[in-house]
Amino acid sequence: MDSPDDALELLQRRARAGHEHLDGGTFPPPGIGGLPGLRPLVRESWQRSLALRANPDSDAAPLAMDLAELDDYRRGHPLAAVMPVIRKLLVQPSHDSGLLVAVGDGQGRLLWVDGDPALQKRAEGMLFVAGADWSEASVGTSAPGTALALGHSIQISGAEHYTRAVHPWSCTAVPFHDPDSGALLGVVDITGSETAVAPHTLSLVEATVAAAQAHLRIERLQRLQEGGRRKAAARGTSRRSKDSGGLPGALYRNSLQLLGREQALLSIGGRTIQLSARHSEILALLSLHPEGLSAEELCARLYPGEGSTVTLRAEMVRLRKVIDELDPAAVPASRPYSLPVELFPDSGQVLGCLQRGAHRIALEIYRGPVLPRSEAPGVVELRRRVSALLREAVLTDGSADTLLKYAALPEAADDGEVRLAALKLLPPRSPKRAAVVAELERIESERS
Repeated sequence: MDSPDDALELLQRRARAGHEHLDGGTFPPPGIGGLPGLRPLVRESWQRSLALRANPDSDAAPLAMDLAELDDYRRGHPLAAVMPVIRKLLVQPSHDSGLLVAVGDGQGRLLWVDGDPALQKRAEGMLFVAGADWSEASVGTSAPGTALALGHSIQISGAEHYTRAVHPWSCTAVPFHDPDSGALLGVVDITGSETAVAPHTLSLVEATVAAAQAHLRIERLQRLQEGGRRKAAARGTSRRSKDSGGLPGALYRNSLQLLGREQALLSIGGRTIQLSARHSEILALLSLHPEGLSAEELCARLYPGEGSTVTLRAEMVRLRKVIDELDPAAVPASRPYSLPVELFPDSGQVLGCLQRGAHRIALEIYRGPVLPRSEAPGVVELRRRVSALLREAVLTDGSADTLLKYAALPEAADDGEVRLAALKLLPPRSPKRAAVVAELERIESERS
């Protein structure tokens, strides 16, 4: 019977054999050289990484945000509320154990990295640091990025990493799902030597994530109870709330997801629902005008041509009932129509990042046009503005990788200017050049 050390060495031999074929974009079939080949989940992750044009010879992960942007972003992130639990159960025990603990968001950007001080210093060499992007699109196969891609726990050992600079490391990661909606909020990872992929490590991280989810759920239930006690008072006032409707250190910013969606997702106090297309448009417009809109002003922005205030009032009655079930304090006021709580649309996050010059973060947040099928004049104007400003920022200041990431968006499928800009920035021997040239030839042939 093979020892654990023998099994680990065999795993590494298979992975190293796979890397011999990786540059050519192929993988050894099972049985080559007497080896059964890569683990299926690793093989599939490498294939995704190749398709995403991740570079296996990259020395370090890209930084997605600077310190100022990082501090602001993680203060408002829902996982900030459970960091005390993660620090107690994982971070504190790791300081003397030769392990690092990382917590990232749903896009694979690391928000917190802590643990063994000597190991932290070593990890800085590959930019395993807060603010770096460890998604599969950026660094290929790794426990944090692949756990997010698959939506379940994973362990990646040594040479199974797609990026060769990460081969001295092993890691275990568990995705963190919202305990109410099931949405993917982020990932919890342990990184280090072979100890980081021991069976007991996986059990420990999974138990920590379960405890943190339970903590988040309890906090939200307490908020809902407090909201119920305020219900009567909330119905009698249209006063704007500046605290995102929550306890100190709000657990979840009230948000509206509009990008790339035909029907928006509304999240209030950690509870999320999908809105109808019309209600999506109304809340998108009201979030743009915190001072409020009269019935006539909202009609003009909502309906193409002549809109009826009678029809609008009926829609508002239905919308109020929907929001009342989430949080009575968030029910829109009338005369003018306005939101009594601050609502953060993802389109506004993109615009805010672009205004600060953080176009890489804006591109990470961007999931497609604002309510792409909407014909509401105000929504059409917002959609054009967000798309145009993002494209302009990427063309003006984007790196080759940023330009290529933008080019992968459906709306940029035929954007030759973006691809030409990327081609100018790519090194002469970059393996990505051939694919960009092929895309440019396709675009030119379709136009002629």
